[in-house]
Order: sequence, then structure tokens, then C-alpha cells
Amino acid sequence: MGLPVSVHRSDTKMRVGRYIAITVGASALLVSGVAPAAAGTLPTSGTAAGAASQAGHDQKQVPLRKVAPKGFAIGVAVAGGGHHLDQEYPDPFKYDEEYRGVLAKHFNSVTPENHLKWDFVHPERKKYNFGPADQIVKFAQSNGQKVRGHTLVWHSQNPDWLTKGKFSKKELRKILKEHIITVVGRYRGKIHQWDVANEIFDDNGKLRTNENIWLKNFGPEIIADAFRWAHQADPKAKLFLNDYGAEGINKRSDAYLKFMKELRKKGVPVHGFGVQGHLSLAYPFPGDMAKNLKRFSDAGFEVAVTEVDVRIPLNGGDATEAQLKTQADYYRRALEACLSVKSCNSFTLWGTTNKYSWVPVFFPDEGEATIFWDDFSPKPAYTALQEALAKARRR
Repeated sequence: MGLPVSVHRSDTKMRVGRYIAITVGASALLVSGVAPAAAGTLPTSGTAAGAASQAGHDQKQVPLRKVAPKGFAIGVAVAGGGHHLDQEYPDPFKYDEEYRGVLAKHFNSVTPENHLKWDFVHPERKKYNFGPADQIVKFAQSNGQKVRGHTLVWHSQNPDWLTKGKFSKKELRKILKEHIITVVGRYRGKIHQWDVANEIFDDNGKLRTNENIWLKNFGPEIIADAFRWAHQADPKAKLFLNDYGAEGINKRSDAYLKFMKELRKKGVPVHGFGVQGHLSLAYPFPGDMAKNLKRFSDAGFEVAVTEVDVRIPLNGGDATEAQLKTQADYYRRALEACLSVKSCNSFTLWGTTNKYSWVPVFFPDEGEATIFWDDFSPKPAYTALQEALAKARRR
């Protein structure tokens, strides 16, 4: 997610499924979830009822994935975990049939929003909770969708056992290596891109050594190791750095470009950079976004836009027609920036509706940041994306 957050929940909410044993090196671990071959208690595709309900909203609504250029990933975050556990609604992916229909109909790529973050997937030292992520991956496979993995190294949403534990540096390093090998290895060949390290630089282009447990203890070399371990676990996966506030050319994006070049010189398998795209109408659109993406591409890196939403200042009211028009323009410009750069082949929306969005939880005066209304009917932003994709397809 785009900004530093701390999400708390009881362990009982995370302990789902049954435990199975796996081995990492010489260590036997208990993994929560179902064995991969048995996963699938949820429908694995958009159901007829969900698709019919979607079609009822707009008979002329052509799915985004159908108008996207060949090979271009138009993706979405799958709601669940994190702040969703504290909301009144049940798990959207598990219980909302129409929601699953939207995921299957409109997108050819999905990202588990919270299901692969440390506090959700690794709630206890020797236990992993893979069940929900397994279901999302199987859903994606059944619907011809790619999967982006998010995230392996981050300063936020880490479990208390990790952040409050009394570990030596040797133990911490072993913990991180085991986590990466275990998580990436489980989805080897099934997740095509990983956000290996997330939000490691601040606004001034300085490493977050005070906030990030890994950087605080090991410095930047631990990021290099994380990439090496991820590559070891899945040699074919594309490995990314990812951050917010780096859409344009600034101190943060400068720092990433320099750091990535340094990693590459050391032989570290770093493949790409993801700009999150958490935007707001309270601020101007980053007009140099295309130029910024291009300089990473020119340096030989892939680029992706990974977590797009556009917040609207509401101040207790509803979004106005003018605001929705401006929001649509932000979405269009962000997508066109990506489409203008050859190595940018992935554009992911961070949610579908306001109801299931993280924005109202963390930005009380803003909202309606997504491209669908709560009944899944399209906003002007949907049409803007549809038109931009169709235009690029015709080139």
C-alpha cells in the first residue's frame, strides 16, 4: 500500500485452514492453509451470476482486459487482510460473488492486496498462512490472469513477533532468507513479478534506516541479498523495487535510479521499478511521469505502475461532476504515461470500489478513489481507461 501504516488484528482472525509441514533448509515449518493441490473451496472464476449482474450495469461496457494492447497487463488489487479485517463487511473475495465477477471480467492481472505481507502470511515465527493467497493464485490461473507478488521487505505491516522479538543479527538474517525462500518458492512459476523491497527511500531520497527493521540492522546490502534470495527461489520471476511519491522526477525517484544501477553493477538480479500511483486531486498530476518512467526504461529496467488510485477531497459531501471529470483525467494521464514507455507493460489499480478501498480508512476527508461505484457501475475514470487502452491497441 502507498503510505506507511500499522494494522493490528487478533491472531485468531488469521488462523484459517489447516496446518501442513514444509521444509526450508533443515527447518521444519508449519504452514497455515491448504496444500496447493487441494486449494479451491472458492469459485475459481467469475460466476454466471456475477457476470450477469455486471452486464446489467452497462450492456455496452467492454471489459478493460478485452481492449488492452496484446501483452499489456491491466491489473487490480484483490481486497482482503489488512484494514479489511476490521471492517463491517465479510471478506470480499470469499463472500462477494459480484466482486469476483468484476475481477475476472475486467482484469488480466491481480495483486493480493495484503495476503502476502508479513503480518498476514507469516503471523508466527514457525507458521505461515498461505490459504488465502493460494485461493487468489488459483483464481487467477482459472481466469487467465497474471499475478504480482507484494511484498517481501517493508517497514510496515510486520508481525509483533518479528518487530518486538529479541533476535541477533544472525537470526534476523536467517529469518528474512527463510521467509523469502519459502514465500517466493511456494509460488515459483505462478507469480510473474515480485515487489521485493517496498518503500525503502523517504521523500529526501534517504534510506528508511530508522523505520525499516532490515535496513536498520543491515543497511542497503540486505536489499541486495533479498533480491538474490528471491531470484534463487524463482529464477524466472521479475524482481522490482516499489514506492509511492516516485511517479515524477524528484529526490526519491533519483535515489531509486542510482541505487538500482549500483545493484546491477554488483550483479544483483534487479529487473524493474514500480511507481505506485497513489494520487489525489488535492495535488497536481505529476506531469513528468512519462519522462520519469522513460529514464528507468532507458537505463535498461522494466517499469510498472503498481497501485493506482486517485483520491477525491470530499469533506463530508459527495464527489462533484467536475471532480469526477478531473479524476478521470488523472487516471487517463497515468495510464498514457505507462503506455508511452516500451518497457512499461503493467498497470494495476489499487481497488475496485470505495467500499473496499483503503482510502476512506486512512484519509477520512477523501474517498471515491476507484473507477467503480459501490454497485460496480463505472465512473468516468473507467471510460477514460477504456478509451486510452483502446487507442493504444489500435497503434
